[in-house]
Amino acid sequence: MLIWEMVRVAWSSIYSNKLRSALTTLGVLIGVADIIAVLAIVQGARQRQLEMIQQMGANIVQVFPGQRRRGAIWAGIGSVQSLVPSDLDALKKNNNGLIRDACGEIRRPVQVVYRGKNTGTFVSGVTANYPEIRAFKVERGRFFTDKEDRAMIRVAVLGQTVVVNLFGEEANPLGRTIRINGTPFTVIGVLAKKGATGWIDYDDMIMVPLRTAMYRLFGTDYLTGISVQIVRNDLVVAGMQEIERILRKAHRLPPNKENDFILRAQAEWEQLAEQSSWLFTVLALSIAGVSLVVGGIGIMNIMLVSVAERTREIGIRKAVGARASDIQLQFLLEAITLSVFGGLLGIGLGFGASYLVGYFTGWTMLITPVAVIVAFVFSATVGIFFGYYPARKAAALEPVEALRYE
Repeated sequence: MLIWEMVRVAWSSIYSNKLRSALTTLGVLIGVADIIAVLAIVQGARQRQLEMIQQMGANIVQVFPGQRRRGAIWAGIGSVQSLVPSDLDALKKNNNGLIRDACGEIRRPVQVVYRGKNTGTFVSGVTANYPEIRAFKVERGRFFTDKEDRAMIRVAVLGQTVVVNLFGEEANPLGRTIRINGTPFTVIGVLAKKGATGWIDYDDMIMVPLRTAMYRLFGTDYLTGISVQIVRNDLVVAGMQEIERILRKAHRLPPNKENDFILRAQAEWEQLAEQSSWLFTVLALSIAGVSLVVGGIGIMNIMLVSVAERTREIGIRKAVGARASDIQLQFLLEAITLSVFGGLLGIGLGFGASYLVGYFTGWTMLITPVAVIVAFVFSATVGIFFGYYPARKAAALEPVEALRYE
């Protein structure tokens, strides 16, 4: 029997039992749609996260306070207060030309009030060079200066979310006085929208001069972080070694003592994002795989029923000269057709679901050709794997016994 004739017979058999065939392909359809939609979400989230990491600034190494250790137990990052403003000066001097610039930061949660409105947000006390190093832009007004930082002037630059929460969509906050933890600050600027990295929302924050935050708001001598800009991307590793040398000397750490600070390069954040994306991808494919297996079992059951219903037909075909391989290929084609048809419908459903999820949630959705190919190959593989046994069983029937079957 010619292959095209087998395909025609297979499709005719499927079409003659439309409802049964539709229910059989439902499991494959749902599984493939899951693969498309979930991979679109994971890949979209990965791309967005990498974009936000890039927005942290170019060639950035972040320095965090160290961790306290008791026996074999480590406390969280920042459990040791070890970074001070003088570390910034040390990093900018005698760094062998590896460090372009450095900025300090202290970040704390606060309550902010303007007239009858208040909101909870974060205040970042930063140095005047912070926007240049960390790639922030001022949309309205201006950023504060080194002179204002040294004089501990009470001025503030607001993120977009804070502006909306305190002043509304259309209001101009420049020149207004807000109270941060009860202390009055004059608004001198509004930051351009930047988004969130997943752990920090840069739009829901207020920036004030570093010394103002340390000594007029929080009463502390310690920083929560330092951002160091390396001169070139290919010198980041050497730059990290230089940062470690400078800070160990500034903190007077002997050779046998561990660092009281932690270094994190931008590349490490990117690697972490890749690892998280891979983990969620595997998890998502595992869940979708369950649906495909259920769909495959459904295909196997229906094909076994079909073999039983068409036993006499098989016997007649063998009696007139059909080979066992022809019978096997025919039933295998029927199983593959069911799974591939369900896969194609699933791809369409996956595209539609991804669009709807992105539209109603605002999430970034990214459907890649690889996701479509993987989904299609999975659906075809299900048909081959779960259709083989029924097809083999049909091919093994003896013509005489098949003709006697009632």
